[in-house]
Amino acid sequence: MTQMPPHSLGTLAPGTPQSTFRPDLLAGKHALITGGGSGINLGIAQSFAAHGCAVTILGRNLDKAQAAARGIVDAGGRALGVSADVRDYPAMQAAVARAVGAFGDFDIVLAGAAGNFPAPVDGISPNGFRTVVEIDLIGTYHTIKAAGPHLNAPGGTVLSISAYGIPVPMQAHVVAAKAGVDMLTRTLAIEWGLRGIRVNAIVPGPIDGTEGMARLAPDEASRSRVAGSVPLGRMGVPQDIANAALFLVSDAASYVTGVILPVDGGQNMLGGAPQYQTYQQMGLAQPKP
Repeated sequence: MTQMPPHSLGTLAPGTPQSTFRPDLLAGKHALITGGGSGINLGIAQSFAAHGCAVTILGRNLDKAQAAARGIVDAGGRALGVSADVRDYPAMQAAVARAVGAFGDFDIVLAGAAGNFPAPVDGISPNGFRTVVEIDLIGTYHTIKAAGPHLNAPGGTVLSISAYGIPVPMQAHVVAAKAGVDMLTRTLAIEWGLRGIRVNAIVPGPIDGTEGMARLAPDEASRSRVAGSVPLGRMGVPQDIANAALFLVSDAASYVTGVILPVDGGQNMLGGAPQYQTYQQMGLAQPKP
């Protein structure tokens, strides 16, 4: 198979890193990636494939998942697009069976499917809150539960995409769900450690070019505020997260488990203050008359 060079993944912003890993880092491995049809998770799927990994991209939209997989195949990688809603456990089991039939058992399971929309607590409907929790937390559990029996042990790795780790206004539904993901990650790291399976999570900072960032920062003024809230002075790009994922699923991290790793340019060190300032500027902190 022709390996995709890391630079085939697109043009990065000035000063941002290309992959520094050898092209065969994940040769012979198979990864399941939920939410892999776009954004951060697609960047991870492309980067895994560029380093020799067969990838199964799972998303609710089959056309989108298959298009993402075709892009990887056209670039010389191995990929399969399958469809399932992570909230539907039987559908997840069926999708996992298709993936295993195509490429064999998994070496990597990445739970990346997520839902998000900015809203204050009193502006989130009960259904909206429940939906985000079901996608972000229950969906992560379903992914791991369905793929677990097919995860190679020892040597398998589980990686989840978390968020924030701090209270953030306009994101109560997300931080509540992702706090659950963090605890699931740490608990599973303990339970599966003796099997030789490592379990970690990544907390991305503001990542440019994603649907989530388009919703949270829809104009240049808000984009500038977001970039100004990061000690490194810029938003990230998907390759920044992919590089961290490559490290965590590789043998270079063979003694790393139960870690919730921020990849955010230092933003979390400032706490929720930048988001609170935006919240105040929007006038949402004032009580209703």
